[in-house]
Amino acid sequence: MPETTVGETAVVLSEEVREALAARRPVVALESTIIAHGLPRPRNLAVARELEALVREGGAVPATVAVLDGTAFVGLGKEQLERVAVDPSVRKLGHRDLAPALATGASGATTVSATAFLAARAGIRVFATGGLGGVHRGWTDTQDESADLRLLARTGIAVVCAGVKSILDVPATLQRLETLGVSVVGYRTDRFPGFYLTSSGERVDWTLDSPEQVAAVLRAQDALGGPDAALIVANPVPEGEQLDPEVHDRVLGAALDECAERGITGQAVTPFLLEYLTTHTAGASLEANLAAVRGNVWLAGRIAAAYA
Repeated sequence: MPETTVGETAVVLSEEVREALAARRPVVALESTIIAHGLPRPRNLAVARELEALVREGGAVPATVAVLDGTAFVGLGKEQLERVAVDPSVRKLGHRDLAPALATGASGATTVSATAFLAARAGIRVFATGGLGGVHRGWTDTQDESADLRLLARTGIAVVCAGVKSILDVPATLQRLETLGVSVVGYRTDRFPGFYLTSSGERVDWTLDSPEQVAAVLRAQDALGGPDAALIVANPVPEGEQLDPEVHDRVLGAALDECAERGITGQAVTPFLLEYLTTHTAGASLEANLAAVRGNVWLAGRIAAAYA
C-alpha cells in the first residue's frame, strides 16, 4: 500500500487518507482495539469491514489506526486490517505506549487515547468509537482514572461516542471533563448516554440536532483558537437496541461484587467487568455495544462530510 510519512514523526498515512486530507475531503478515524480485543474471531474482521463501509456511506474516508512492526498507521490496507483481526500477538496500546511500541518494533491495536492522538497528528478532525474511558467507581480510594480524559483535554478532535462505559462513575467523569475544559454535547438528546443504555440519567448542557450543527461547533472552535481540546459528541444507542436497563443494573451489581471479592484492581477491572456483562447477559451487552458503535460511525461520517 503506498504510504507517506507525517513530517518527522513515525506516523504513516495510507495513500487514500493522504489524498483525502490534501484535497480537504472528509476523513473519519477509527480505533482498532474493538477489532483486536473487543470481539470474537472471525466476527471482528467482518465488523471492521462493516464500520469502514459505514464511514464511506456517509461520504467520508475511513482511517482505521494501528501500530504494526513499530510503525503507526493511519488508514489500513486489506492485509493490515486482517492482521489486526487475526494476530493474537497484537497488543493493546494507549497513547503512553506508543513510543515504546515504535522503539521496540511492536504491533498493537490503538485505544481511544492512542487513536485520538495519532489521528490529530495526521490532521483528522473526527473520530468515532464506542464508549470513552473515565473516572472509575471508588475513585476516592483508588485514584483510578482513564488516560482518555487528560489526552482529550489537549487534543483538538471531535469524538463521536455513546458516552462513557457504564461500569464507570458517570457523574464524576462528566465533572472531570468539565474541569479539564472538554466540551460535551448531546446529539438529539439532553441526557448523557450510558454506553449500553440510551441514557445514564445525567444531563448535558448542550443539545445539537444535525451533523451540520456539530460541524458549526467545530468551525467555531477553529475560529476561537486557544488551547486544543476535544469535542465529545454523545450519541445514544437507540432505545430499541439498548441493553435492558433492569438486566444491566442487576448484572453490573453482581459483577462489581465479584470484582471486590476477588480483589481485582487497576487495569484488570474494566476487562473483567465487560467480560462478565457479556457472559451474564448472554451476549446482549455486546450487541448493544455494536449497535452503539455502528450509530457513532454512521454519524461521524456525516459530521466529517458537513465539516469538510
